Amino acid sequence: GDIRLSLLVLLSAVILVLLIACVNVSNLLLARSTGRTREFAIRAALGAGQGRLLRQMLTESLLLSLAGGGLGLTLAAWGTKAALAALPGGLPRAEEIGLDGRVLMFTLGISLLTGVIAGLAPALKTSQGRLSETLKEGGRGTSAGRHRAQGVLVAVEMALALVLLIGAGLMIRSLGALWNVDPGFQPNNVLTFELNFPPSARAASPEATRANLRDLSNKLSSILGVRAASFSAGAAPLQGEDDLFFWREDRPKPASTSEMQMSVVYRVEPDYLTALGIPLKQGRFFTNQDEQGAPSVAVIDEAFARKHFPGEDPIGKRINLGDDNDPFQIVGVVGHVKQWSLEADDKQSLQSQLYLPFRQVAGNPSGVGVVIRADGVSGKNGSVIFDSIRQTIQSQNGQNIIFGAQTMNEVIADSLNRQRFSMILLNSFAAVALLLASIGLYGVISYLVSQRTHELGIRLALGAQRKDVLRLVLSHGLKLVLAGVALGLAAALVLTRLLAEMLYGVGATDPATFGLIPLLLIAVALLACYIPARRATKVDPLVALRHD
Repeated sequence: GDIRLSLLVLLSAVILVLLIACVNVSNLLLARSTGRTREFAIRAALGAGQGRLLRQMLTESLLLSLAGGGLGLTLAAWGTKAALAALPGGLPRAEEIGLDGRVLMFTLGISLLTGVIAGLAPALKTSQGRLSETLKEGGRGTSAGRHRAQGVLVAVEMALALVLLIGAGLMIRSLGALWNVDPGFQPNNVLTFELNFPPSARAASPEATRANLRDLSNKLSSILGVRAASFSAGAAPLQGEDDLFFWREDRPKPASTSEMQMSVVYRVEPDYLTALGIPLKQGRFFTNQDEQGAPSVAVIDEAFARKHFPGEDPIGKRINLGDDNDPFQIVGVVGHVKQWSLEADDKQSLQSQLYLPFRQVAGNPSGVGVVIRADGVSGKNGSVIFDSIRQTIQSQNGQNIIFGAQTMNEVIADSLNRQRFSMILLNSFAAVALLLASIGLYGVISYLVSQRTHELGIRLALGAQRKDVLRLVLSHGLKLVLAGVALGLAAALVLTRLLAEMLYGVGATDPATFGLIPLLLIAVALLACYIPARRATKVDPLVALRHD
């Protein structure tokens, strides 16, 4: 369904993290194999062929990846349930996520594949060495080719990390834009819950039921700290939907319901607008006089007025609701609320919203929704208010059942669960990618510093300043980072377009994100380079020269 794109994006993020890990391990294995060049040269001199050396390197890489896969499975067994519990809801069939035979086979296959990928580059480099030259060099094993290969791998790491970081940055900005969307009501200090009545209450006469509901509504409104309270039925913003067919009284009745117009319907009490903070645009809202037996009235929203009364004043017009009741006269127009979602409400075909007086609804409801605006609902005193509400409700009938209590801020947060789920995971993957790329860069620069100890000693002996050595090492690392940033920006301009459907209020090529994220990556990378660069400035020229 609509979660498919999110899962594909997250799968792509996982693949990018896996590639970064492979590149990182390849770089470290390449550095390790460079230090073992003399060992491999001696093995070759004793008769080992290139195929034998290649198999040895790949075997070591496969053992490493299989060990990592086993550790990963252990962590997954411990952490999957905990992660799902900590992450926001909204992921369909989340209870089915767990380890099974398919996961075990997948992990085995991925471990073998990554072992080959990670070990291939160092294995090929090792097999290409020249026996006589290596033995003459005495085993230092330095070569421009290996340095170039390591530099390329670091640049690729940085590019992949940048793609993930930009994707995570776009998701953060998108979620921030969604939080700033006006839902059409004021969610702060608003509590909602469902109230179910016992069978004995539902068996009472409609007149007695209406009297009990009216009495309970008045009691709720009189609780200290409660500003407004309203029962509701039908649709609820961002929670549940209900709709009905209608036609204008001054138009011919359609031959069938398929030819009628449709609207979302809310059945509410007079204080509903105050409780939710919905603005009244024109006319009036319901009053205590709009009860059973009074003239049937209705209130519409701005979208209803624009669509069904274009260029007209809807106040005083009448609509039929497809039943035997008298036509409902429109007495007011209110602001449009986000019924479907914060990001996609405007894309829904059904926009019209119709409000009907709750107290004019016939019959005995089995339950109602309750909306209450009260001081401190979102703060530390919220539980005190809810305790007072519960006591008031159960004082009328101890068998009344209250469930599903939420603040409207929690309702909005729940409506964004899918976006929050994707953002949290994508940011987690981006953080892991940044950490791995930084470790890889640190490892390469540290290795180069150790290989160039003799050269750095000579430079210092000939008069080079410590800051010159620091600048030399940092500039080498910065070149690798900038190359990766350039490659990553080019890739991100293409790949982030896959996120376009998941974004709101921000483009897939958002200039702010594409400008700030590379700076963040460069800053972290320079920090990773600074540690080995600082160590390089402390090289003692006499020790370095004596060592070689």
